[in-house]
Amino acid sequence: MRFILVCTVLAVLLTAVSAWTKEDHEIFDLVSELETSEGKGTSFYSWLDVPFAAPLAEINKAYRKKSIQLHPDKNPGVKGVHERFARLGLIMNILRSTEGRSRYDFFYKNGVPKWRGTGYYYSRFRPGLGTVLVFLTVLTSGLQYLVQRTNYQRDLSRVRRTVSDARAAAWGPKMVPLEGRRKVKINLGGGPRADEDGRVVPGKMIDMVVEGSDVYLLDPSGELHLLNEGIAIPPALGRTWFIALLRATFRVFKDGKERSSGAERIDGGEGSESDDGKGSEIGVVTPRGENNPPLSGKQAAVKAGGRRRKAVRK
Repeated sequence: MRFILVCTVLAVLLTAVSAWTKEDHEIFDLVSELETSEGKGTSFYSWLDVPFAAPLAEINKAYRKKSIQLHPDKNPGVKGVHERFARLGLIMNILRSTEGRSRYDFFYKNGVPKWRGTGYYYSRFRPGLGTVLVFLTVLTSGLQYLVQRTNYQRDLSRVRRTVSDARAAAWGPKMVPLEGRRKVKINLGGGPRADEDGRVVPGKMIDMVVEGSDVYLLDPSGELHLLNEGIAIPPALGRTWFIALLRATFRVFKDGKERSSGAERIDGGEGSESDDGKGSEIGVVTPRGENNPPLSGKQAAVKAGGRRRKAVRK
C-alpha cells in the first residue's frame, strides 16, 4: 500500500514537472518548422552560424547579416522567403530573452520531447465535429469488437472444459470412449448449495448425456441439446453497433419501399376491376319482376329507352 502511494505521488510530481508552458510550445513549433525548412538537425545557432555559447552581441551581428540575406525585397519571387524571414525574427526574440534562451538551451541539450502534451496537439490539430464523430465511431466499434472477441474466447474455453468434464465423468479417468448413452452430472462451479434433498453439493450441477463422442445438455423436459464449440458466437464486425444500425436503417427503408409499391399495385388492380364492372352494366335491360319473361326481338327494342311504345306493323 505504501509503495503504491509513493508511486502515485511520484507520478503526480512528474506530471507537474512535464507540464509545458506556452513559451515551450512556441519553441517546439519553431524547432519543427526550422528542421522542415532548413533540414533535419538544424538549430537556432547553426542557422545563424554562431556557436552555442556565443554572446548576445555576436548573435545580434549574425542576425543582421542573416536578415539582409533573407529579406523579401532582396529575394523577390522566391518561394517561402516571407515565412523564413518571419521565422528568423521569432527565433531572435527567443535568443534575446534571457529566460527564452535558457529554455531553448535546455531543449537544445536534452532534445525536444516527442510527447508534448494533449493540450499542445489539440491546440494545433483541433479536429472538427465530423472528425470527432468518425473517431468515436471507430473507437467504440473497435472496443465492441474486442469485447465480442473476449467473450467468444471465454465461451469456447467454457464449452471445452464442460465437454471434457462430461467425457471424463462418463468414460472414467482413462478417457476410453464407451458405447451407449450415459447420463452424468457436471459441476459448473460456484459456491456450495443445498440440493432438493437438503444435501450440500459443491456448486451448480447440471445433467448431461454422453453418447459416443457427442455431449448433450439435458433440460428438465427431457430434450437433448448438442454441446460443441459451434454454439459459441464468433466476433463479427457486422454485429458492431454502427454497421448494425446501417443494416437496420437500410432494411426499414427497403421494407417501406416494397410496401409502397405493393399498395400501388393493389390500387391499380381495384381500379381496373371497377372499370370492367361499369362497362359490363351498360346496355343491360333488367326486368322489374321475377315472373316477367325475357324480352326479345321487336319487344326488346320497344322497351328500350325506359318507355313503352307500340310496335309499328309493316
